Amino acid sequence: MADAYTELARASFESWTRDGVRIAIPDGLPTELTETRAGCFVSLHIGDDLRGCIGTIVATQPTLADEIIDNAIAACSRDPRFPAVRPEELAGIHCSVDVLGEPEDIAGPDELDVKRYGVIVSKDFRRGLLLPDLDGVDTVEAQITIAKQKAGIRLSETCKLQRFEVIRHGE
Repeated sequence: MADAYTELARASFESWTRDGVRIAIPDGLPTELTETRAGCFVSLHIGDDLRGCIGTIVATQPTLADEIIDNAIAACSRDPRFPAVRPEELAGIHCSVDVLGEPEDIAGPDELDVKRYGVIVSKDFRRGLLLPDLDGVDTVEAQITIAKQKAGIRLSETCKLQRFEVIRHGE
């Protein structure tokens, strides 16, 4: 079921896909969207297949609403894994918005839970993130492996681990 978060994301990626226009922040949004800052990810799916996913680990914009708008546009047009979303695909797309909590350092994989926590791996300037509770990611080892691959960190390399929680909004 859509809420203000996913409705804002949908309005953003639909406007961008149809007209190449970044929407203004609409009136009447809940204050948590207009008065707080947070990193977030916007994920687009067609059926069970990922169609785009872009996000920010920490806030980069003045408000969470701005963060959602920018990440929705990026998810539909700048995810390097996919071509830009076409207008004829819009009716079949459903989206989710994951609002990230503050990352916290952890001592090791035993402090992770793939259903509850996302993971951030970092080594030097390389950093990768994987959201929690993703289909097909059932173990902590798989979660760390995928995050390392995204970061370009070899599986044999040790790296810093952080975890975070999300609040997921989906349609």
